[in-house]
Amino acid sequence: MFSRIREDISSIIERDPAARTAWEVLTCYPGLHAIMMHRWAHLCWVHGLKWLGRFISHIARGLTGIEIHPGATIGRRVFIDHGFGVVIGETAEIGDDCTIYQGVTLGGTSLSKGAKRHPTLGRGVIIGAGAKVLGGFTVGEGAKVGSNAVVVKEVPAGATAVGNPAHIMQKDANRQREEAAARVFAAYGVTPNSGDDPLSTALHQLIDRAVAQERQMQEIIAALNAAGLNCEVLPQSDHFDPAKLNKLVE
Repeated sequence: MFSRIREDISSIIERDPAARTAWEVLTCYPGLHAIMMHRWAHLCWVHGLKWLGRFISHIARGLTGIEIHPGATIGRRVFIDHGFGVVIGETAEIGDDCTIYQGVTLGGTSLSKGAKRHPTLGRGVIIGAGAKVLGGFTVGEGAKVGSNAVVVKEVPAGATAVGNPAHIMQKDANRQREEAAARVFAAYGVTPNSGDDPLSTALHQLIDRAVAQERQMQEIIAALNAAGLNCEVLPQSDHFDPAKLNKLVE
């Protein structure tokens, strides 16, 4: 037990620049206290002492502001930073080295008892503040969920989910080198280019495509007129301002 606590403290110091000493982490970090009390509650739960497990979980919730169902499975070196308002459901599974920030919900969308209702987080997943991960799917190893995202479907390993509802941003070869420094840890799920929302990117591309097509049409009409083929000029619609549209979808 004491080796696990030392391991937890070391991992917190590595990931939180505000952590100065092991004593400070041990005495002042509610996320660590919640994890320690969950281990006791989970031990009671798996040995059939359901009420005692729930009672320990209830006490931990009052002391830390973090609610972890005693049935949840939590791996090693999991760091709940700040932690207030975190809710982790009964069938949730959290892998080793995950980081969860305040206000996160790992919730269920099914009322079926005995079913897998809550998400599974792979190793090294980061869940940003206020994010909601809802359902019995998997968030793949090394994935990141941005702050306030609402995730209702599987997130592939190494990807980033942002927005409400969340959009999946896959890594590509050009970004891997740029993100190397953030691969071990990225505070609040923020990584280089994490602001490149795929919906916004698609809208920018559509606007650029419309501009290119309009320019091409003007060149075709000019060429036809020069060849003596007069084209009927269509009534002008409202002025198309691509710069203004791009700014609106930023």
